[in-house]
Amino acid sequence: MISLTRLSGTTFLLNADLIERVDCTPDTVVTLVDGTKYIVAESLDEVRDEVIDYRAAIVARAALPDASAIPPVRPTRQSRLSAVPPRGVTP
Repeated sequence: MISLTRLSGTTFLLNADLIERVDCTPDTVVTLVDGTKYIVAESLDEVRDEVIDYRAAIVARAALPDASAIPPVRPTRQSRLSAVPPRGVTP
């Protein structure tokens, strides 16, 4: 799931696998496969980057020898997901 921000300032998690398209009209509108639309504060590029980072984290976890022992990734707004944790950080 990716974290997005409504125009009111509240954040919510969205299942990235359900995104059909993202439009910039000039507000960013995320349309899901069932037709549900969300207007979000993030730009089109930021939403795309969130989805890419989320999927990269899934692939990275699956490639680990014992992925079941690794705790789930908890992304925050301040830090982007990465396949390799920053130095000095232990999973």
